[in-house]
Amino acid sequence: MNGNLLLRTAVAIILLTHSVFGMFNNGINDFGNLYLNQIGFAPFGVFLAWSIKLSHVAAAFLLLSNKYVKPAGFVTILILIMGIILVHFQEGWFVVGGGRNGAEYNFLLIIVLIVIMYPNGFKKRKN
Repeated sequence: MNGNLLLRTAVAIILLTHSVFGMFNNGINDFGNLYLNQIGFAPFGVFLAWSIKLSHVAAAFLLLSNKYVKPAGFVTILILIMGIILVHFQEGWFVVGGGRNGAEYNFLLIIVLIVIMYPNGFKKRKN
């Protein structure tokens, strides 16, 4: 088993658990109605929230199957960056300890996705 498989599996589990539970406890609708709509995305907050979470589920399955990893990674990274800008930045860096709900977790996921997408670094291909 290689390290890339372990990272892909770990990120897939994180994306699935972060999404699926919200589908069954009204968390996605609440995020859309009580947060996204309130910060200016009305009337599309619920649609946007579901789009985000469904993209996480799709990305998880793509990572597990090792198919379309770069597109899945790019979309997920874009969502994580927007999460930092809209939600986590105002809370600071730390998720727990020195603060709460900060950006460090999203930052780590972004870096891990980049490593998954470019396991050999950003080297140019030789023709």
